Amino acid sequence: MEEIRILIVDDHPVVREGIGSMLQKEADFKVVGEASNGLEAVEKARELTPDVVLMDLRMPEMDGVEAISRIKAEKPEVKFIILTTYSDDEYIFKGIAAGARAYLLKDAPREELFKAIRMVSRGESLIQPVVASRVLDKLAELSRKTPAGDTLSDREIEVLRLMAGGESNKDIADHLSITQSTVKTHITSIFQKLNVTTRTEAVTNALKKGIIQL
Repeated sequence: MEEIRILIVDDHPVVREGIGSMLQKEADFKVVGEASNGLEAVEKARELTPDVVLMDLRMPEMDGVEAISRIKAEKPEVKFIILTTYSDDEYIFKGIAAGARAYLLKDAPREELFKAIRMVSRGESLIQPVVASRVLDKLAELSRKTPAGDTLSDREIEVLRLMAGGESNKDIADHLSITQSTVKTHITSIFQKLNVTTRTEAVTNALKKGIIQL
């Protein structure tokens, strides 16, 4: 059985001791060190080269997100599991963006922590359902806020501009040196992306969103 070397990072000694004692009972886990803040975590990771780091987020000297970023820059092979009491959207996204492969709350069952460590050590990811639902909600929110112009191709925007000028499909085809069939394909795509059914709606919608200007 391959041994998984683990570094525990938390500013509370009792928490570090409790987690360490729990992990050491597993035959394939070896706790190689502890750190009480992000700065110390960077130094310990440099010295001990763990396979997996259990990282808290709010700590003195340097927070967990910054520590993850610094360690990843030096040792990209190290894997990270965020183990925290915070489920705020800001912490979730910053932690994942920094390079964490798993995000668990400290009240997670020990079996889930064990599973996360083994999965992450293999290059897989694990996010608790309660946290995953927050991630999905946030992604949906960002999707709704994304301007439609970001999803339209440059050619579709060109077609929209010509539509706004009252050009027919033939005129647009001649202007862009493409076939009328291609123009129709672009218009169909524009209608779908802007969620409209007529040329007038498409132009009006695009003007309101700032995708095109007259």
